[in-house]
Amino acid sequence: MTYPPNVRTAPVPAPPHAPAPPAPPPAPPLARHGAWAEGKARLRAAATTEPGRLQIIGALLALLVVVFGAVTAFEVGDRAVAADDVVDRSQPLSADAANIYRSLAGADTAAASGFLAGAQEPAKVQQLYKDDIETASLLLVKAAANTEGSSESRSQIATLNEQLPLYTGLIERARANNRQGLPLGGAYLRYANQKMTKEILPAAEKLYASETAQLDRDQGDARAWPLLSLAAGVVALGVLAWAQRRNYRRTNRVFNHGLLAATATAAVVLLWLAVGHTVARTQLNDANAHGQASLTVLNDARISSLKARANENLTLVARGAVLTKDGGDRYETDHQANMKELGAALEKARKLADDSAGSEPVGVARTAATEWQKLHKSANDTDKAGDYEGALAKVIGDKDSTGESFDRVDDALEKAIGHEQREFTDAADSGRDALTGLSIGAVVLALLGAVGAILGINRRLSEYR
Repeated sequence: MTYPPNVRTAPVPAPPHAPAPPAPPPAPPLARHGAWAEGKARLRAAATTEPGRLQIIGALLALLVVVFGAVTAFEVGDRAVAADDVVDRSQPLSADAANIYRSLAGADTAAASGFLAGAQEPAKVQQLYKDDIETASLLLVKAAANTEGSSESRSQIATLNEQLPLYTGLIERARANNRQGLPLGGAYLRYANQKMTKEILPAAEKLYASETAQLDRDQGDARAWPLLSLAAGVVALGVLAWAQRRNYRRTNRVFNHGLLAATATAAVVLLWLAVGHTVARTQLNDANAHGQASLTVLNDARISSLKARANENLTLVARGAVLTKDGGDRYETDHQANMKELGAALEKARKLADDSAGSEPVGVARTAATEWQKLHKSANDTDKAGDYEGALAKVIGDKDSTGESFDRVDDALEKAIGHEQREFTDAADSGRDALTGLSIGAVVLALLGAVGAILGINRRLSEYR
């Protein structure tokens, strides 16, 4: 047997500059799916089995109930804040703005009455003027501190704070000249009245309009229906009913305690929401219709009476020196216009009054206003006949004078305003109270309902384990 020779052969060297072997082709990239795609795939896979479908239904029910509670809490909270603003901020500011106007008009009336009394101005009239100026000043400070940052309100407050010291300065000059018997006092008083009627009272009226508009907006926000919450509640109850019907058709079991508890909590929240907001809306509507509407008319009536009284006094102060374009006495013309406005406002207030406590003082004011017109005509005729002192006694006298009738009108209107203010506050408070606890209650019940839905579905899932 022959064997091959045991000879080691040297390796054949590679030829110089031989090309390197080609690199293997790169592996294809692994397919990557995003989280959304993976979630969809898992959801699709889970939906093919009954346990998976039950898990999806449970998650959906819990989500719907929680969303219903959250939306309810948000919308009710928003309306509760608006109701709080109505009671605690916007209505008081509107009332303060009306009182600012009334106090300023009252101060102008008292200044004219005191001037007519002669050099020895009655202490009572002086005190009325002082009280009205102090009241207006304090209410302006309060309004500046509490009003919203609206340019309209703040602009009018700035105007009032600027013009009021100028007005009081003119009144003091009129008084000083009147004490010395100088006719210049009447000119100062007329100039002061012009500043009051042309600059100060229009600014106060704009402030009142601005604050009343804010009150209307707050009332509208508080009365707005929570449509999103109601819709979410109906949807949640509908899906819960569907889930229980599905459970019954697949198991022949009438009740699932967890789903039944979730349905009960959702129904309670929806019923609480509907009833609570209906009561709140009704009370706020009542506060607006019977309280605020009457307050607006009564404030207009009181302001008209104050302006009529001031113009009546200035008729005797000016003695025909200030004329209209057609040559008539301007103050007498304005007085007649104010009395007409007073009568219209009192008639409207009578129709708005919904109880005897509101209608009786309005009736007293109407009777006093009628007497006032009769006495004014008598005083005006006396003045035209050349008996100035007799006319003066019929205007500022202690008995059977227009001043006495004016006081009865003013006192009756103050009583009526106080009654309507209480009516408004009581109704608005009731409306606000109807929403108390609803936001927190909705959240708590929604969480309990979500837990009930999950437990009810888990009870079904346990049957597959």
